[in-house]
Amino acid sequence: MSLRVAIGAPFQREGTAELPEGTFFKKLSLDWEWFTPDQARRLADIGVGEGLLTREGNRLVAQFDPADVDVPEEFRPDESLLQERSTFDRVLSALANEGVEKQEAVAAMNQLKADRGLTMDGAAVLYAHRQGADVADLARRAREEL
Repeated sequence: MSLRVAIGAPFQREGTAELPEGTFFKKLSLDWEWFTPDQARRLADIGVGEGLLTREGNRLVAQFDPADVDVPEEFRPDESLLQERSTFDRVLSALANEGVEKQEAVAAMNQLKADRGLTMDGAAVLYAHRQGADVADLARRAREEL
């Protein structure tokens, strides 16, 4: 996942799972010129929203092991990473991590939506739960979006 790579790269290169926000922004914008400083801040916000980062004061803490991230030498993140993903997209990602085929999942979600009169996000969360994916945080998000 390139979001995890873009977020994990500064931590990995510094050999730590915790960085001052300024260091994170500097690596992404000034050192590597991947993003503008504002975009680097946005990436951090998205990382927090996705559960990949937490903020502790003025520090960012990776919620995954940055050493496990493979950052290809020629890696350059796409600006599309700066767009917030919908609950539905997040559920599909969680299902993909469980090995569920996207086409199969979407078809089953559409059937649940039609049979139960659910929103697409509701159907996605219900289907993912039935598949054993941990989507409790996404269920709360879907409920809040209603």
